[in-house]
This record gives sequence, structure tokens and C-alpha cells, in this order.
Amino acid sequence: MSWTEEKVAKLKELWGKGNTASQIAEIIGGISRNAVIGKAHRLNLSAKIKTRTAASNENFDNSVIEKNIKNNRKKSKSKFKSLIIEKDFEPENPKNLEELDDNTCKWPIGHPDEKKFYFCGRSSLKDFSYCKLHLLYAYQPKGKKEDVNVKEEVPEFIEKKIQSA
Repeated sequence: MSWTEEKVAKLKELWGKGNTASQIAEIIGGISRNAVIGKAHRLNLSAKIKTRTAASNENFDNSVIEKNIKNNRKKSKSKFKSLIIEKDFEPENPKNLEELDDNTCKWPIGHPDEKKFYFCGRSSLKDFSYCKLHLLYAYQPKGKKEDVNVKEEVPEFIEKKIQSA
């Protein structure tokens, strides 16, 4: 298929009106949608054709989305705020893999190749695999993760959060 001057003129006209590449290919005839897209690209025609999603979302109120995001952030903060305030965590109850059940913390301590390797074994919270302390390690707010190099019962970054709460 070769592009004649008439076909190029028709392409420019239809592209300017906002027709889709499929519609243009059907109107011109004998060419594919991809051929239309390729030729439009080579002619440097503006990419102002809106996608279906962009057209359908054009009248959508963004303030609704922003309110939902803020509400979700507040909920997730309050979910863990009570954990941050607590300082008295139950002592570890070291368990092997075979001893774990649905109600024990599955936080690994050490490296699996070591003889001293075990799992935390504290009581886990409902719907989570970890105890209160290890939930604080595992679920940190996005963008606020801090490196914890020293193994402490209550890590320093949690102490900071408790003081700021």
C-alpha cells in the first residue's frame, strides 16, 4: 500500500477532527489502523486524540478521589497508632517451623542456615502473620522507612514515633 497525496490529505483532515486511527483506516480503506498511526507519527501530527478513559474521566470530580485518599491515610495511621504507643511487648517465645500455627508470630530471627535460627513465636494479631512489634517493622508508612541496624526490644525509630505521637 502506498500513501497517495489524497490519502495523506484525508488522513490529516480526519486526524484533525479527532477521529480514531481505526475510523480513519476504515474511511480511507485498504490500510490498517497501525499504518494510520505510523503515517501520523511520521507526519508529526499532534497526539491530541483522547483515549476512551481520558474522555470518560474528563468530567469526573478529582476532589472526590483526593478526599478518599486522605480518609484512607487517616485510617491506616490510626490502625497502627495504638501499637506505637504500647511499650510492653510480650517476651519472645522461640519456635521452630514445625511448631508454628495460625496464632504465632512468623517473624524469622537469624539466618535459616544457622543453628540458632528460630521464629519469634509471640501471639500474632488477628489477620496478620506477625506480633505487634514485628508489625511495626513490616508495615511502615510509604516513604518513611528507616534503617534499623541495632537489634533492640523497642527499636529507636519506634521510640521517636512514640515521643512524637
